[in-house]
Amino acid sequence: MSLAATGELVAQAAGARGAVPAFNVITLEHVEAVITGAESVGAPVILQVSENAVKFRYGRLLPLARAATAAAEQASVPVALHLDHVQSDGLLRQTPAAGFSSVMYDASRLPYAENLAATRAAADWAHAQGLWIEAELGEVGGKNGRPPLDAHAPAARTDPAEARAFVADSGVDALAVAIGSVHAMTTRTAALDHDLLGRLTAALDVPLVLHGSSGLPDTELTAAVTGGITKVNVGTALNLAMTSAIREFLTAHPEAVDSRKYLTVAREAMAEAVARIIGVLRAR
Repeated sequence: MSLAATGELVAQAAGARGAVPAFNVITLEHVEAVITGAESVGAPVILQVSENAVKFRYGRLLPLARAATAAAEQASVPVALHLDHVQSDGLLRQTPAAGFSSVMYDASRLPYAENLAATRAAADWAHAQGLWIEAELGEVGGKNGRPPLDAHAPAARTDPAEARAFVADSGVDALAVAIGSVHAMTTRTAALDHDLLGRLTAALDVPLVLHGSSGLPDTELTAAVTGGITKVNVGTALNLAMTSAIREFLTAHPEAVDSRKYLTVAREAMAEAVARIIGVLRAR
């Protein structure tokens, strides 16, 4: 199957009043696990490569991107490629040639006016290349070594009126909103502001994206989709599944040296996590 386009998958999810899952990948095992999990439940999926993942891979985008493209083209379900949390304009400009149909440009660390100006420039460039572009307003937090954020502090939240102006003035295709989730949580204890989500859904006419989803209980995830979230990003949940499986295997088999042995159980654990999360998103 040829690569799907992120914008089309998100539009289809919005039309069905659902959400498309987007999983962050770091290794080929992540890529294969996400596709296997999605195929097991017959669901479309987005593979996301973050700027941090590119830095981990010696700053080279193409090796992982080409592996993900090859895997996606052999999948039995629609698979799209998305470049996530891009702050570098140099990396942004590598997006089209690397097979990505979309990018999340992240200038949310900047004051509002600077965020808007940078995002407007990125959106103009992206649209000229035929790319779908997502941005963030508010501060989801937990990225790039920033100290833990009080996700419930008013300053961290996305203001509906400000968001409406930001979307209109920036021209982005989707907006990641700060409504109580936090990146990189290893416990599922976060709580969302569903009243705020309702006001954002009413105020905006672009798809809303939820970051930091690994820290949410199932009930919060399903309520978020019901409330208007159309794209759900997941990363840490896969890393938890992978690490736990490897740790358990090596504890039981301390003599093991063949990496295929423990990477197999890690890949299976991630695929199971993917299928489970997709099931939760569908169970609203």
